[in-house]
Amino acid sequence: MHFTHELELFPNKRVTQLLFTEVRNAAELRQRAVEGKIDGALINPSMVVDPFQVLVAANKAVHLQTTGKMKTRSLNSEIIYNLSPTNNISEAFKRFGISDGDDSVLVVVVHNKDEQQFLSDVPTMVDGQQVPAGDVSCLSDLAKIKKLYKIPPQEEKVGSLLDAVVCRMATKDVL
Repeated sequence: MHFTHELELFPNKRVTQLLFTEVRNAAELRQRAVEGKIDGALINPSMVVDPFQVLVAANKAVHLQTTGKMKTRSLNSEIIYNLSPTNNISEAFKRFGISDGDDSVLVVVVHNKDEQQFLSDVPTMVDGQQVPAGDVSCLSDLAKIKKLYKIPPQEEKVGSLLDAVVCRMATKDVL
């Protein structure tokens, strides 16, 4: 049901993604995240093309945390910020964070290799149905994603939408 991946550059760290649909307590989850009671990034899955996109954002967040160069206050908020194609932090939270009325949520947790406790903690907090994290693309709003990342139709002829999105995420700091 969940998707866990070890970070190659940080072998002691893993990123686990848990996807929930039919969520009835998004406002409560968002509030708990703001208060620091949920140790994970709560992401709107409609803005995610593939779990790899989130993995790239999490990897970059861990790198920035390790080097002391985060632009936000926490690792979880840095993950959300790194999904955005722009450098506007509040805009990133509006686009990629969950809203009170959302009915689905992608929970992303960065943890040490030997930690597994959150796998039982997170699902108990979410009032919804857990589904395989790999199904996140079924919830994607492709039109919104293409508009936000400014992806023209010609670009999709030479590469995938995921390639275009990840490229924009990776280069936002240098453009």
